Amino acid sequence: MPETSRRHLLLGGAAVSAGALLTACTSNEPKNQSPVGSAAPAADDKPGTPVTIGFAGPQADHGWLNAINDNAERRAKKYSDVTLEITEGSNDTATQIGQVQTLINKKVDVLVILPADGKALTQIGLQAMKAGIPVINLDRIFASPQAYRCWIGGDNYGMGLNAGNFIGEQLKDKPNATVVELAGMDSLELTKQRTQGFDDALKNYPNIRKVARQAADFTVESGQAKMAQLLQAQSKFDALWNHDDDQGVGALRAVAQAGRKDFLMVGGAGAKSAMDAIKADTGVLKATVLYPPTMAASAIDLARALGQKKGVGGMSELEIPASITLYSAVVTKENVDEYLPTGFS
Repeated sequence: MPETSRRHLLLGGAAVSAGALLTACTSNEPKNQSPVGSAAPAADDKPGTPVTIGFAGPQADHGWLNAINDNAERRAKKYSDVTLEITEGSNDTATQIGQVQTLINKKVDVLVILPADGKALTQIGLQAMKAGIPVINLDRIFASPQAYRCWIGGDNYGMGLNAGNFIGEQLKDKPNATVVELAGMDSLELTKQRTQGFDDALKNYPNIRKVARQAADFTVESGQAKMAQLLQAQSKFDALWNHDDDQGVGALRAVAQAGRKDFLMVGGAGAKSAMDAIKADTGVLKATVLYPPTMAASAIDLARALGQKKGVGGMSELEIPASITLYSAVVTKENVDEYLPTGFS
């Protein structure tokens, strides 16, 4: 899969509901908080200085990335003082650079950019900043901090860490427990971070040993194929950590075809299908560690606050932060109703 593929942007491992800190960007007054896409903004929705936000992201060829675009558009529509200039989206870096250049030429007030390739788009970020247009760098980070005013994204290490801790707590009393891992793409740093977090968590549970690992491709097809290989190679294990809920759809197909029910599975990212399965509690999938597409809604909040020269509600500073790493919440049967509205298709 090419480096510019949208799937490369799956920086899993962080979770935040729409009512988290960044959804309250411009007011110190408490608000009733509820999921992005269905409720009024938690930020100060009293109209202020008009702000034109340019949004550039990759092509929506994956559930998580489609949800990124959807969250940004829905959030912007909730503000009467925000105009959103959104590009079509492309996985080609040259095309995306051209799209951002067009937004710069339109002299938008703030840019929100989820780059197809952070390193390749660093120069256009620098160009925007030098032109006096502040940049909110969403998720995939630019190579230079000078290319953005604020970065917001997920915690890949934390995603693996929380997955490992959840599995560890389920198996802590089981002697000689074994786990397997269905990772993403090993060419991606995010995949290595998720694996490292998972491995570090398991160090706290000496009775648990990881016996196999397969790297999949963030697709349903690869998830099914790689999971089938794991199941064939491992006649018995106690838990599975799967990095991505989209490839998890395929993994669950392989599990069903093999007739296996002897282990628990933890997914990643927060797809609605995964949350539905967790709520039903009729199969092996017992939890998913979120990597919230609501970060795009929060990026719009940040951009609006930046354009109106306001800070973040609940914080004393007059300016928005320089970087924000979201939390990797674990969704289980006990709390799934809270997070279900944020699940993506």
